[in-house]
Amino acid sequence: MYLHLGSSVSVPTEDIIGIFDLDNASVSRHTRAFLRAAEDEGMVLTAGEELPKSLVVCCPRGSWQRVYLSPMAPATLLGRLESLRFGKENKI
Repeated sequence: MYLHLGSSVSVPTEDIIGIFDLDNASVSRHTRAFLRAAEDEGMVLTAGEELPKSLVVCCPRGSWQRVYLSPMAPATLLGRLESLRFGKENKI
């Protein structure tokens, strides 16, 4: 199954390592260093033109780690993910 992150970007659910609130996560110097390193390596992808609200870390099988900046709220993405995983109707 795939989780829609915004614009035309969707990722396989089994590749998702974590979904984080960008405002809260970016307070930590460790997160900022991680994002800086990921950006330097070309691993950061933007899922939309709007201001990003979520940080989605993925690790596809047989590929390098990817970090997506999504304009969707983390609660929205988590709700969609839970709906997909537990077979509920996706109402969001």
